[in-house]
Amino acid sequence: MQSFESNGIVTAFEKTGRGEPIVLLHGGEADHAMFDGLAPVLAANFTVIAYDQRDSGATRNPPSSYSLADLADDAAALVGGLGYDRAHVFGTSLGGQIAQVLAARHPDRIDRLILSSTWKVNRSPLDVNADVFRKLASWRADTIANASKISEFFFPPAYLRTRPELIEIFRGSSRDEGQKARRAALLAQPVAADLTGFDRPTLLLAGGDDRLIPNVETFALARDLARVETRTIAGVGHVASIQAPERVAEAVTAFLNSNKKAA
Repeated sequence: MQSFESNGIVTAFEKTGRGEPIVLLHGGEADHAMFDGLAPVLAANFTVIAYDQRDSGATRNPPSSYSLADLADDAAALVGGLGYDRAHVFGTSLGGQIAQVLAARHPDRIDRLILSSTWKVNRSPLDVNADVFRKLASWRADTIANASKISEFFFPPAYLRTRPELIEIFRGSSRDEGQKARRAALLAQPVAADLTGFDRPTLLLAGGDDRLIPNVETFALARDLARVETRTIAGVGHVASIQAPERVAEAVTAFLNSNKKAA
């Protein structure tokens, strides 16, 4: 891991490959390791930057609260700090929310944008999928006992039967109580994220079997975007970057290489 320091935040990141830069933004309960399968495939064609957000992985930050806007500013600082005027950005789940705010606050830092398995900023998870998020809140009171049930909202049950070790992801967290609390508070803070003026090419990507964030919620973002494409990866759940990294990389690469003169 390498590190970059800005505004008191020491951001840990891995940089691999060569070519145009693409920054990967992980989900709410993950860190950069969720891209361990995706990054090497993308690195065949791009410079891949997978980093840990605040209170995640090896990144170090003060024990003060922060918002999606702060996390978006961190991403913008990282792009500039690594010497790039702009980069492609791939954000999944909560990372997709950060990417939306990044696009609203720092549009000039983005070349092309991929929003995967995510939903509109400021829309409550209970509005997105009430039954599921209520169940998850209840089951997370005892993650050791309920890890198997929790995992089935992130990966299709048939896939988990072939990769039962993935259930362990949901048994606990390496974050301490303060880190968990700060991460949990993120979505309760309203933030400005108007995408109607964002004119860079954008891909909305969804797993066809996503039980956590309905595809319709991801694709609803198209209403606010000027230049948008949509794609569904059949048979894949919420964490496509782990379940099907080659298929995600194929979709992302095709999008990033398409119509470059028009972009």
